[in-house]
Amino acid sequence: MSIVIMILLLSLLILVHEVGHFLAARTFGIKVDKFGFGLPVGPTLFRTKINDVEILVHALLLGGYVSFPDDDKDCDLPKDSPERFINKPVWQRAIVVSAGVIANVICAIALVILVASVSGKLPSGNYEIFAGGITAPKGASIWNSGLEAGDRILEVNGCKINNLYSFMTIVKNSAKNNGIIKVQTIDENYKRLKELNPGLERNEVIPTGIAIRLPLEVQKDTITMDKYAAKGAKYFKNEGIKIDSKIENLQKELENKTVYTSDGKYSMYDVAKALSNGEHPLNIIVERDNETVKLNPIYPDEKGVIGIGLSAKQTMIETKTIPSITKESCKYLWENTYLMMYSLGQLFTGNIPLKDMHGVVAITKIGGDMIEKSGKSSGILLAALISMNLAILNILPIPALDGGHLMFLLVEKIIGRPVDEKVIEIISNVFFSLLIILMIFVVFNDITLLIRK
Repeated sequence: MSIVIMILLLSLLILVHEVGHFLAARTFGIKVDKFGFGLPVGPTLFRTKINDVEILVHALLLGGYVSFPDDDKDCDLPKDSPERFINKPVWQRAIVVSAGVIANVICAIALVILVASVSGKLPSGNYEIFAGGITAPKGASIWNSGLEAGDRILEVNGCKINNLYSFMTIVKNSAKNNGIIKVQTIDENYKRLKELNPGLERNEVIPTGIAIRLPLEVQKDTITMDKYAAKGAKYFKNEGIKIDSKIENLQKELENKTVYTSDGKYSMYDVAKALSNGEHPLNIIVERDNETVKLNPIYPDEKGVIGIGLSAKQTMIETKTIPSITKESCKYLWENTYLMMYSLGQLFTGNIPLKDMHGVVAITKIGGDMIEKSGKSSGILLAALISMNLAILNILPIPALDGGHLMFLLVEKIIGRPVDEKVIEIISNVFFSLLIILMIFVVFNDITLLIRK
């Protein structure tokens, strides 16, 4: 039932978009021939006529369209008819083209306000993360950290923690001897080596038999992430140099030594790399009894495990009054839309691979799970964000989308005449075909994701 509800919500968003186009067209006296739900690919499931508008429902329920007389070459409406789309001023056509996007934005706002009004609260998107009992073996660094069960984790290595993902990612990537070291850390340890051994150069191979002094304390690499990665809006990448087996072997030779006697294989910078690989401290700040407490450094093991239980509680924002409903609804939508646009930018720049691009199948499954676990409000809020996503994607200047039509209208306004219809048709058909291919690719990604659970 939860999946059915999610499908209905997604269908509502498509209908809202097309109704936006339809109402704007009728407002300016533009004739609408067809109102289609679904893409005109494959069989038509339902067909009827209301007044002079043909209503169609297609089998591929992944889109919709509003068709004007201009789209039909055999239409008997006179070429100079004021009911034709092409005969309207550019500004009116621009409004008609933009109306679907505007309708989706209005729908998104309405859905969030609905949840805020009925439930009296909205999710903040932030979670309070609490430490549970220590499960690490005796002798692990966490026993000497000062951590207590019930502590709320506020920061790790300067990164504010407001979800489990960010905390677990930092811990996992701080695994001992993980072989990835920041250049700054290597340079700092080289500097310390150089101060103790001034006669040797950075990349000079240390002659066989020469003993060099090693610093008593070395700079340890700490892992952190920026706010966008912490929110999951972009991939976290552990920046640094990946060391090879040669440096790993040298690291083993240097363990617990204050002096290293060269075998003629390594340079000073190699030694600095070997010294830099090892433990990655977690500098954690917690809240305990309304006070902030800085813990002693905790060092994950080779598997990136520190040995504590964790729990998360989402913080909610109360929306009991009309001003708070309005303010918090707009804030909720703005913050999530901003993250969505940032993620979209990451996709276009290649920082998020296409294999992780998902669509309606995955959204339906995830939305259904959210409704089943957290109630209908979660599904409605997800639908609101998807509505904003539809608006953003449709306004992109891509032919076959609303933004592409706006782009052609802008060109028409600049050059003072309409762009040739055949040129528009060819370009639009090419991009429509590409969109269908992309849709098939995304559905394949979705199905693969579901199979892999």
